[in-house]
Amino acid sequence: MQLRIISLLACFAGFGIVGACSVVAQNGGGSPTPAPTPPRKSATYTLTAGQTVALTPAATLKLERINDSRCKTGAVCVWEGYISYSFVLTSNGNSSNFVLSEKMPNASNSATQQGLRFTLQGLDPPDPPALNAPAPTYRVSLRVEIP
Repeated sequence: MQLRIISLLACFAGFGIVGACSVVAQNGGGSPTPAPTPPRKSATYTLTAGQTVALTPAATLKLERINDSRCKTGAVCVWEGYISYSFVLTSNGNSSNFVLSEKMPNASNSATQQGLRFTLQGLDPPDPPALNAPAPTYRVSLRVEIP
């Protein structure tokens, strides 16, 4: 009786090894193939004036220029001023220009162009330069949402 049980266990163990070998052979012996990564729906980019970034294989965004009319530190001003960012979006051969700003009259800190949504995230340096200081190298952070 014990001999039959041992024979049966050995037989089942043999089937288990054969089954495991067939699974490894089907997978090519490696780990399971990971699922494809879905395309990104949004990303944040930091740009300086004149810099271009690829948003998708068919779309690029260029920070054309930065206009800083804010009152310089140490100056006496009649108004606070504002900072604005001029962008050029090129997608599939079509270009569109748009401006983003936090405080500029008739402007917004977000815009939708060619199906993409752009939103200002931050500015470095955040404060205006001193009265006689050279213009700083501005860096603007921008969130881009891709439908």
